[in-house]
Order: sequence, then C-alpha cells, then structure tokens
Amino acid sequence: MKGLAPLFLGIFGTFAFSWIGLTVIPTWQIGHLNPESDEEGTDIYPRPQSGMFTRGEHVYAANGCVYCHSQQVRADYIADDIERKWGNRRSAPRDYIFERPVFLGKMRMGQDLANIGARAPAPEESPAPATQGAAVSSPPPSQAASPSLASSPGTAPAASPGSSPAPSPGNSPASAASPNASPPPGQGTGVASPSPGQMANTTPGGSSPAAPSAQTPGAQWPIQTAGLPPMYSAAWHHVHLYAPRSINPDSNMPGYRFLYEKRRIAGERSAEALQLSGSDAPPEGWEVVPTYDAKCVVAYLMGLNQSHPLKEVRSVGGAPAPAASPPTAAQGASPAPAAGGSPAAPKK
Repeated sequence: MKGLAPLFLGIFGTFAFSWIGLTVIPTWQIGHLNPESDEEGTDIYPRPQSGMFTRGEHVYAANGCVYCHSQQVRADYIADDIERKWGNRRSAPRDYIFERPVFLGKMRMGQDLANIGARAPAPEESPAPATQGAAVSSPPPSQAASPSLASSPGTAPAASPGSSPAPSPGNSPASAASPNASPPPGQGTGVASPSPGQMANTTPGGSSPAAPSAQTPGAQWPIQTAGLPPMYSAAWHHVHLYAPRSINPDSNMPGYRFLYEKRRIAGERSAEALQLSGSDAPPEGWEVVPTYDAKCVVAYLMGLNQSHPLKEVRSVGGAPAPAASPPTAAQGASPAPAAGGSPAAPKK
C-alpha cells in the first residue's frame, strides 16, 4: 500500500505537466493575440472573413483538399518553403486568429496554399494582351520601324535605306520584343509571361508541362499556357478545379466536375463559362458554368494571403511585389527578364 501513493502522484504529475506544457502555456502565450495595425489604425491584419469565404472554407474541407495541401510557410532555417517562393516570411500564430479550424495540413501532395490569394493578377491585367496592345500609343522614334516588322512581314522592305540591313521577320529580335506585336492566332486568349510579382510564391516543378507555353523556357511551374485565363485568376482556378491536367499534365489532383454544371447555351454564352479546350471542352452549343459552391471555393482560395508583414516575423526580401507589377509584354517590357531573374530550382 505504501507504493501506491508515489505511483498515483507520478501518474498525476505526468498528466499535469503535460497539460500545462501543451495547453496552458501555449494559450497564455498566443491565446489572446489581436490583429496588428499601424499607428493610424487603418492597416489592420488579419481581418475576419465571412460570406462566400466561409462557405468556401467548408467546401474546401468537405472535399479533402486539406489532406494534400498545407497552409503554413515554414521558417527558412528548417525548410525550403521561402526558397520555393511560397511566401516571403514564415507563417505566424497571428495569421490564424480568425480561422476555425486551422488547416495547417500535415502532407503536401500539391503546393502550399497559404499565399495563393497573393498570386492573383490585378483586375486591369485580366484582358488579353491583344486588347492591351491596341491601347499602346505611338512608340518612341527609335522603335518606329519595329511595329511594322512585327505585325506585317510584307512591310519589311519599307525600312530606311540608310539604316542597317533589317533581319528577316522570322528571326528578328525586334519582332519578338515589340510591344505592339499581335499575338499568334492560337494565343489570342493567353497572357504574356508573368512579371516577378506574379511569379512570386509559385511551385518549382521538375519538368515543364507539355502544353504550349507563353512564358520563356526554364520558368517555374505552374506557367501560363496559351488559351488559358490569366494565371491564379478566378477563371484560372475554375479551369484548374474542373480539369487539373489541362494545366499540368502530370498532376494527380482529382477533377471536381460535380461542382460545375454543363448546360445548353440559351442565347449568348455566359460570361462565367469555363474556357476549356480539347477533350475537356463541352459539345457544340453547350457550356460549363460554376455552381455557387465552386464560386465559394475560388473565393476562399483567392482570400488566402499571408503576405502582410508582421512585426514579430522577419520578412525575407521585404514585402512581396504586388501582382499588378507593370512589366508585362503588353506594356512594352520584354518577357525575357522575368524568366531570367527567376531563382534557380531549389533543392528538394
């Protein structure tokens, strides 16, 4: 009987110290965190979400997305998440104070989604390059001959006789870099190479997708492919949810086609209809449109954004560049620097 008291005390002490260490102390440390704001109280982060974001969160969990995607960027001294451009800083407890439950995740079959919303293009970048290129006014005098070379090969002999011999349009660098050049017919709905701000937080892939790319070779996956909406836009997310392998042929992500409705076109084609091609395209006279749950999932994904700087966390390389960064092909910048400046593939 004398040995029972120390036994019970030992068992009680083990559970008591475990409870204090795993529950009481963490709650005391981070259980009462509040949103962080600037001195004026205008820049508040994080903010509570509601409406379609909340419903999309439930649909996201109900379809098992949390089992393949994490929502946490690990510190640079223990993992390569920041080197993979999944974020410019590690995730912090303050990022999750309004999330119930928190989908940290325990496995990554796909890329981390903690900053998937920060990768969306700005609204003004959504139109196709052909529309944006038409808005470009007269070029500088030094480039006066470039648009004619790029747009019409037949006008090449009209160059000034005193100038150096113009190269053939097929291999002319001016024709590839001209801001006013019309995109090829097959790329009428694609976009140009994303700027470094748009390529931030992307996942490096071992091999490029087999689909034709509008981005320079060697860029990280996912890359913008011809005929698809702007990368990480709402329309792009819908295509990715409906037909993942139309964007990445090697993807093992299942298609969530039950979140979409195939219906006959009555009158004009819906503005929400998915831009599908190949075997994924509906028959002639039909269209695929998202249901309300699909719209909520996309609203949830586009609302995931941990790029806001926090005082208690060190950001790597400063604040991330916004997705609306100007250097795009439609605004006169060559797409080559975007790929040339992209970091090398990180170690796995």
